[in-house]
Amino acid sequence: MAAKQLLPALGGSAAVWITCLVFFQTALLAAYLYAHWFANRRNWNLHFVLLLVATVSAIAWSIQPISLNTTHPIASIFIALSVSIGLPFLMLGATSPLLQVWLARIQSRGIPWRLYALSNLASLLALALYPTLVEPYVTLHAQRMIWSSGFAVFAIVSAVLTLKTRAQSQAPEKPMPLDESQFPHAPFRHKLLWVLLPMGAAMQLSAVTSYLTANIAAIPLLWILPLAAYLVTLILAFQFPQLVPRGITTRLLVIMLAGLAWVLSQTEVTLSIRTGIAFFLAEVLVSCFFCHSEAYALRPRRTSESTLFYLLFAAGGALGSFLIGIASPLIFANNYDIVLTFLVTALLALAVNWSSGWPQRLLWSTAGILLVALVFMLHKAYGRDTPLALRNFYGSLRVRQTIRYPAATVRTLLNGTIQHGTQIFSSELRHTPTTYYADDSGVGIALHQCCPGRARNIGVIGLGVGTIAAYGQTGDRIEFYEINPAVPTIAENLFTYLRESAATINIVEGDARTSLAAQPPQHFDVLVVDAFSGDAIPLHLLTTQAVALYKRHLAPGGILAFHISNRHVDLEPEIALLAKAGGMQAMRVSSAENRETGEFSATWMLLTENSELFSLPAVADHVREPVENPRVHLWTDDYSSLLPLVR
Repeated sequence: MAAKQLLPALGGSAAVWITCLVFFQTALLAAYLYAHWFANRRNWNLHFVLLLVATVSAIAWSIQPISLNTTHPIASIFIALSVSIGLPFLMLGATSPLLQVWLARIQSRGIPWRLYALSNLASLLALALYPTLVEPYVTLHAQRMIWSSGFAVFAIVSAVLTLKTRAQSQAPEKPMPLDESQFPHAPFRHKLLWVLLPMGAAMQLSAVTSYLTANIAAIPLLWILPLAAYLVTLILAFQFPQLVPRGITTRLLVIMLAGLAWVLSQTEVTLSIRTGIAFFLAEVLVSCFFCHSEAYALRPRRTSESTLFYLLFAAGGALGSFLIGIASPLIFANNYDIVLTFLVTALLALAVNWSSGWPQRLLWSTAGILLVALVFMLHKAYGRDTPLALRNFYGSLRVRQTIRYPAATVRTLLNGTIQHGTQIFSSELRHTPTTYYADDSGVGIALHQCCPGRARNIGVIGLGVGTIAAYGQTGDRIEFYEINPAVPTIAENLFTYLRESAATINIVEGDARTSLAAQPPQHFDVLVVDAFSGDAIPLHLLTTQAVALYKRHLAPGGILAFHISNRHVDLEPEIALLAKAGGMQAMRVSSAENRETGEFSATWMLLTENSELFSLPAVADHVREPVENPRVHLWTDDYSSLLPLVR
């Protein structure tokens, strides 16, 4: 819920989810730090005050969410989440370790570690219910209201438990049936592994999620599966630690590492979607179970050290998600997250198996050396035929250069595996629109038929390499809106569509909807909305409020052209609903592939109030009535759900 309210200001970027993951891991660390401090200080009055303030904060967030400053997206996300739900989350996060300590002291039976498995089972249940039962049927505002009401109930129950625990703690001490003085304090090596093992698991979660969504399949909600696997390993490690013997887990880990090394070394081989998802989910399940079960095996025996265990456990989780989600994109131009994560996993296996003898030492030392070699091999492979590679908050961009046509250089801009534009540098095709923007595509038809005999005013949401600029003629004006600040530089310097266009070109940086809201009516003859090819579909560009904004910027009889080519999401029924709600007529245009000219098969939706457009002979043969879906409901700024649209 918290991440979803932030998505509009950041263009629906997938990095929002990763950054929110880093925030919640960090906030969990703060919660466990508070639990560790409170368990030793027992400042009961402060706890009551924090519960009250957290409840007020949760209610305030449900009424009015915090706005976001997009100048510094990562810092802005942390600030917005800290101010809005930081304190409520801290009190929720501190509950599990505090309850365990309180129960251990009252019942004198040692730490009930299984409660941690139970709390993660609840997290897994919530993760499954949100996209399937909550999001499709409840508006975002109603979700916040229900959640804040639930938090108020939690605060009351927590306050009652705190009062009972305080009363019990002030009663005469009962003799402990279990004398903890016989247990030694946890050694420094164990405490270090309490940090490093959860760090490895968090790195696995973040790196595999990023790799799956960028390189295997751009499928919405795919990030749920690795997170579910991660939670399952926590449940198994704390509830059924002996379910899988250590020897079997270690052997499975060897198989997973070997499989990954093969997959990454085959740079020219692409796994099928089913195979890729299945392999990486199995890998994250094995790796995270190994890390979590080894950490649980090193758990402290003394009750007084249990909160320290959870504190260091959370520190490892926060550190792992930070290394992959924030540090790695700042350090590396290419994405080495997955192989570096496996290197860390191999080194952790070496550390925990060191006492098992030389065979294990030799095995994991060799695995570490081979993974280091794989890093260098990938670095060399990424640099081949790559004039430019860079990473930022909005993605991992790479320009690939090949020779596919006789004596013609071909350059392609990729974000992960998603192509955002191609240009063929031959005399015949240099100025020809390629990929999804061919002359017979929906956008090509719209631009050719919108306003014959006069100059055109065109708006484009999503720059890519500037392919649509190839349609520009003398007197035309084209305004591009692009949220990723790195894309304009790439389009202007490594591709020539923009600088060789006969039209007047202007690029507006920032989220398109925010930029359009700040501008006076632009009177576009055609407004192209091209931001739906990847998994991080910016839903705020597909709401009734967004369409109303687009109409404000259209000239009379203007055309809205939505690019909806997507193997995994069918946006056609939703856009048909938006057209009806906006008083516009909608038609679908599908065009075929043409490899000789670099054209892809493409699907576009054209919306207009000009009823004569679709009866024109040059248009009528290409358009079809859109298919409706009764399971799909109209999207607004307060309601949207992708699940009914996933193929």
